[in-house]
Amino acid sequence: MLRRFVVLVVACALSFPAFAGDKLVVFAAASLKTALDAAAAKFHENGGPEVSLSYGGSLGLARQLAAGAPADVFISADEPSMDAAAASIRPESRADFLRNHLVVVALKTAAFDKLELTAAALETALNGARLATGEVKTVPVGRYAKEALTKLGLWATVEPKLAMTDNVRSALEFVARGEAALGIVYTTDANSEPRVKVVAQLPDDSHAPIVYPLAITAASTNPAADKFVAFLRADAAPLFTAQGFEIVK
Repeated sequence: MLRRFVVLVVACALSFPAFAGDKLVVFAAASLKTALDAAAAKFHENGGPEVSLSYGGSLGLARQLAAGAPADVFISADEPSMDAAAASIRPESRADFLRNHLVVVALKTAAFDKLELTAAALETALNGARLATGEVKTVPVGRYAKEALTKLGLWATVEPKLAMTDNVRSALEFVARGEAALGIVYTTDANSEPRVKVVAQLPDDSHAPIVYPLAITAASTNPAADKFVAFLRADAAPLFTAQGFEIVK
Protein backbone atom coordinates (compact mmCIF):
# COMPACT_ATOMS: atom_id res chain seq x y z
CA MET A 1 0.00 0.00 0.00
CA LEU A 2 1.42 3.33 -0.99
CA ARG A 3 2.14 6.01 1.55
CA ARG A 4 0.24 9.26 1.28
CA PHE A 5 1.62 11.55 -1.34
CA VAL A 6 3.24 14.69 0.01
CA VAL A 7 4.49 17.19 -2.52
CA LEU A 8 6.23 20.50 -1.84
CA VAL A 9 5.85 23.00 -4.60
CA VAL A 10 8.28 25.87 -3.99
CA ALA A 11 7.17 29.24 -5.29
CA CYS A 12 8.51 32.74 -5.32
CA ALA A 13 6.38 35.59 -4.01
CA LEU A 14 6.71 38.36 -6.57
CA SER A 15 3.02 39.22 -6.66
CA PHE A 16 2.28 38.76 -2.95
CA PRO A 17 4.70 41.05 -1.06
CA ALA A 18 2.47 41.31 2.02
CA PHE A 19 2.82 37.59 2.80
CA ALA A 20 5.88 36.54 0.86
CA GLY A 21 7.17 34.32 3.64
CA ASP A 22 3.91 32.57 4.50
CA LYS A 23 3.76 28.97 3.32
CA LEU A 24 0.30 27.91 2.19
CA VAL A 25 -0.69 24.44 3.41
CA VAL A 26 -3.30 22.51 1.43
CA PHE A 27 -4.90 19.18 2.40
CA ALA A 28 -6.37 17.47 -0.66
CA ALA A 29 -7.92 14.20 -1.80
CA ALA A 30 -5.33 11.90 -3.39
CA SER A 31 -7.25 11.83 -6.69
CA LEU A 32 -6.43 15.51 -7.18
CA LYS A 33 -2.67 14.97 -7.23
CA THR A 34 -1.87 15.28 -10.94
CA ALA A 35 -4.01 18.35 -11.65
CA LEU A 36 -3.39 20.05 -8.31
CA ASP A 37 0.38 19.62 -8.62
CA ALA A 38 0.17 21.42 -11.95
CA ALA A 39 -2.08 24.11 -10.52
CA ALA A 40 0.31 24.75 -7.64
CA ALA A 41 3.18 25.02 -10.10
CA LYS A 42 1.21 27.58 -12.10
CA PHE A 43 0.43 29.48 -8.90
CA HIS A 44 4.20 29.54 -8.36
CA GLU A 45 4.77 30.91 -11.85
CA ASN A 46 2.32 33.71 -11.08
CA GLY A 47 4.25 34.71 -7.96
CA GLY A 48 2.34 32.89 -5.24
CA PRO A 49 3.91 31.92 -1.92
CA GLU A 50 5.29 28.46 -1.21
CA VAL A 51 2.60 25.77 -1.26
CA SER A 52 2.74 22.51 0.69
CA LEU A 53 0.35 19.91 -0.73
CA SER A 54 -0.56 16.98 1.50
CA TYR A 55 -2.57 14.24 -0.20
CA GLY A 56 -4.53 11.38 1.33
CA GLY A 57 -7.95 9.86 1.87
CA SER A 58 -10.49 12.65 2.37
CA LEU A 59 -11.95 11.42 5.65
CA GLY A 60 -8.49 10.83 7.10
CA LEU A 61 -7.53 14.40 6.22
CA ALA A 62 -10.76 15.71 7.75
CA ARG A 63 -9.94 13.86 10.96
CA GLN A 64 -6.44 15.35 10.97
CA LEU A 65 -7.96 18.82 10.71
CA ALA A 66 -10.34 18.06 13.56
CA ALA A 67 -7.36 16.95 15.64
CA GLY A 68 -5.65 20.28 15.07
CA ALA A 69 -3.39 19.61 12.09
CA PRO A 70 -2.35 22.93 10.54
CA ALA A 71 -3.72 23.64 7.08
CA ASP A 72 -5.15 26.59 5.19
CA VAL A 73 -7.27 24.92 2.50
CA PHE A 74 -9.06 21.56 2.39
CA ILE A 75 -10.35 19.90 -0.79
CA SER A 76 -12.18 16.60 -0.32
CA ALA A 77 -13.50 14.04 -2.78
CA ASP A 78 -16.98 13.91 -1.25
CA GLU A 79 -19.45 15.92 0.77
CA PRO A 80 -19.46 13.63 3.86
CA SER A 81 -15.72 14.16 4.40
CA MET A 82 -16.17 17.92 4.22
CA ASP A 83 -19.11 17.56 6.61
CA ALA A 84 -16.75 15.76 9.00
CA ALA A 85 -14.48 18.81 8.89
CA ALA A 86 -17.34 21.27 9.42
CA ALA A 87 -16.02 22.52 12.77
CA SER A 88 -12.58 23.08 11.22
CA ILE A 89 -13.55 25.18 8.19
CA ARG A 90 -15.03 28.59 7.50
CA PRO A 91 -18.59 27.65 6.49
CA GLU A 92 -19.00 30.66 4.20
CA SER A 93 -15.93 29.56 2.20
CA ARG A 94 -17.26 26.08 1.45
CA ALA A 95 -18.17 25.56 -2.21
CA ASP A 96 -18.47 22.68 -4.65
CA PHE A 97 -15.45 22.72 -6.97
CA LEU A 98 -15.25 19.63 -9.22
CA ARG A 99 -17.16 16.58 -10.45
CA ASN A 100 -15.78 13.18 -11.42
CA HIS A 101 -16.87 9.73 -12.64
CA LEU A 102 -16.23 6.14 -11.62
CA VAL A 103 -14.54 3.58 -13.88
CA VAL A 104 -13.16 0.06 -13.82
CA VAL A 105 -9.51 -0.23 -14.87
CA ALA A 106 -7.29 -3.18 -15.79
CA LEU A 107 -3.62 -3.51 -16.64
CA LYS A 108 -2.85 -2.08 -20.08
CA THR A 109 -1.70 -5.52 -21.23
CA ALA A 110 -4.89 -7.31 -20.12
CA ALA A 111 -6.36 -9.56 -22.80
CA PHE A 112 -9.73 -7.74 -22.77
CA ASP A 113 -10.59 -4.13 -23.57
CA LYS A 114 -14.24 -4.12 -22.50
CA LEU A 115 -15.82 -5.58 -19.38
CA GLU A 116 -19.52 -6.24 -19.03
CA LEU A 117 -20.85 -5.29 -15.63
CA THR A 118 -22.18 -8.75 -14.83
CA ALA A 119 -21.22 -11.24 -12.14
CA ALA A 120 -20.02 -13.77 -14.71
CA ALA A 121 -17.83 -11.25 -16.55
CA LEU A 122 -16.29 -10.01 -13.31
CA GLU A 123 -15.53 -13.55 -12.16
CA THR A 124 -13.82 -14.29 -15.48
CA ALA A 125 -11.81 -11.06 -15.50
CA LEU A 126 -10.67 -11.48 -11.91
CA ASN A 127 -9.83 -15.17 -12.33
CA GLY A 128 -9.22 -15.55 -8.60
CA ALA A 129 -7.34 -12.25 -8.28
CA ARG A 130 -8.34 -9.06 -6.44
CA LEU A 131 -10.27 -5.93 -7.30
CA ALA A 132 -8.72 -2.83 -5.75
CA THR A 133 -10.58 0.26 -4.56
CA GLY A 134 -10.68 2.49 -1.52
CA GLU A 135 -11.75 1.32 1.92
CA VAL A 136 -15.54 1.18 1.54
CA LYS A 137 -16.29 2.60 5.00
CA THR A 138 -13.93 5.55 5.03
CA VAL A 139 -12.55 6.40 1.56
CA PRO A 140 -14.86 8.23 -0.88
CA VAL A 141 -14.02 6.13 -3.95
CA GLY A 142 -14.69 2.98 -1.92
CA ARG A 143 -18.03 4.29 -0.71
CA TYR A 144 -19.05 5.23 -4.25
CA ALA A 145 -17.87 1.84 -5.51
CA LYS A 146 -19.87 -0.09 -2.93
CA GLU A 147 -22.98 1.97 -3.65
CA ALA A 148 -22.66 1.35 -7.39
CA LEU A 149 -21.89 -2.36 -7.08
CA THR A 150 -24.81 -2.81 -4.71
CA LYS A 151 -27.24 -1.07 -7.05
CA LEU A 152 -25.95 -3.15 -9.98
CA GLY A 153 -26.39 -6.38 -7.99
CA LEU A 154 -22.65 -7.11 -8.00
CA TRP A 155 -21.65 -6.45 -4.39
CA ALA A 156 -21.95 -10.08 -3.27
CA THR A 157 -19.69 -11.14 -6.15
CA VAL A 158 -17.03 -8.49 -5.55
CA GLU A 159 -16.91 -8.09 -1.76
CA PRO A 160 -14.85 -11.26 -1.02
CA LYS A 161 -12.33 -10.26 -3.68
CA LEU A 162 -11.71 -6.66 -2.61
CA ALA A 163 -8.29 -5.22 -1.88
CA MET A 164 -9.13 -2.00 -0.03
CA THR A 165 -6.70 0.90 0.31
CA ASP A 166 -6.51 4.16 2.24
CA ASN A 167 -6.75 6.33 -0.88
CA VAL A 168 -7.64 5.98 -4.55
CA ARG A 169 -4.10 6.40 -5.87
CA SER A 170 -3.00 3.38 -3.85
CA ALA A 171 -5.77 1.33 -5.46
CA LEU A 172 -4.67 2.56 -8.88
CA GLU A 173 -1.09 1.57 -8.15
CA PHE A 174 -2.18 -1.96 -7.17
CA VAL A 175 -3.58 -2.41 -10.69
CA ALA A 176 -0.66 -0.65 -12.39
CA ARG A 177 1.79 -3.05 -10.70
CA GLY A 178 -0.31 -6.10 -11.57
CA GLU A 179 -1.12 -6.82 -7.92
CA ALA A 180 -4.86 -6.53 -8.60
CA ALA A 181 -6.61 -7.63 -11.79
CA LEU A 182 -9.15 -4.82 -11.68
CA GLY A 183 -9.63 -1.54 -9.88
CA ILE A 184 -12.47 0.90 -9.34
CA VAL A 185 -11.10 4.43 -9.46
CA TYR A 186 -12.05 7.84 -10.80
CA THR A 187 -11.86 8.72 -14.49
CA THR A 188 -9.18 11.28 -13.69
CA ASP A 189 -6.97 8.71 -11.97
CA ALA A 190 -7.24 6.37 -14.94
CA ASN A 191 -6.21 9.28 -17.19
CA SER A 192 -3.10 9.87 -15.08
CA GLU A 193 -1.70 6.33 -15.27
CA PRO A 194 -0.40 4.99 -18.62
CA ARG A 195 -0.02 1.45 -17.28
CA VAL A 196 -3.78 0.92 -17.02
CA LYS A 197 -6.79 1.15 -19.33
CA VAL A 198 -10.48 1.79 -18.70
CA VAL A 199 -12.56 -1.33 -19.37
CA ALA A 200 -15.91 -0.15 -18.02
CA GLN A 201 -17.65 2.94 -16.67
CA LEU A 202 -20.00 2.62 -13.74
CA PRO A 203 -23.29 4.40 -14.51
CA ASP A 204 -23.55 7.83 -12.91
CA ASP A 205 -27.01 6.97 -11.63
CA SER A 206 -25.67 3.94 -9.75
CA HIS A 207 -24.09 6.11 -7.05
CA ALA A 208 -24.29 9.56 -5.50
CA PRO A 209 -22.82 12.39 -7.60
CA ILE A 210 -19.04 12.59 -7.19
CA VAL A 211 -18.52 16.16 -6.03
CA TYR A 212 -15.34 17.73 -4.64
CA PRO A 213 -16.02 20.58 -2.19
CA LEU A 214 -13.30 22.95 -1.05
CA ALA A 215 -13.04 25.31 1.92
CA ILE A 216 -10.64 27.53 3.81
CA THR A 217 -9.93 26.26 7.30
CA ALA A 218 -11.12 28.12 10.37
CA ALA A 219 -7.57 28.21 11.76
CA SER A 220 -6.00 29.76 8.67
CA THR A 221 -4.53 33.23 9.01
CA ASN A 222 -2.75 33.12 5.65
CA PRO A 223 -4.06 35.85 3.30
CA ALA A 224 -2.96 33.72 0.34
CA ALA A 225 -5.69 31.15 1.04
CA ASP A 226 -8.48 33.16 -0.60
CA LYS A 227 -6.24 33.98 -3.57
CA PHE A 228 -5.31 30.33 -4.05
CA VAL A 229 -8.95 29.20 -3.98
CA ALA A 230 -9.90 31.91 -6.50
CA PHE A 231 -6.94 30.88 -8.64
CA LEU A 232 -8.06 27.23 -8.66
CA ARG A 233 -11.57 28.14 -9.76
CA ALA A 234 -10.46 30.47 -12.55
CA ASP A 235 -6.89 30.47 -13.93
CA ALA A 236 -6.21 26.81 -13.07
CA ALA A 237 -9.55 25.42 -14.28
CA PRO A 238 -8.13 24.19 -17.64
CA LEU A 239 -5.58 22.04 -15.77
CA PHE A 240 -8.42 20.18 -14.05
CA THR A 241 -10.59 19.78 -17.14
CA ALA A 242 -7.59 18.46 -19.07
CA GLN A 243 -7.31 15.69 -16.47
CA GLY A 244 -11.00 14.82 -16.91
CA PHE A 245 -12.60 16.75 -14.07
CA GLU A 246 -15.69 18.85 -14.62
CA ILE A 247 -15.76 22.31 -13.04
CA VAL A 248 -18.79 23.11 -10.91
CA LYS A 249 -20.01 26.55 -11.93
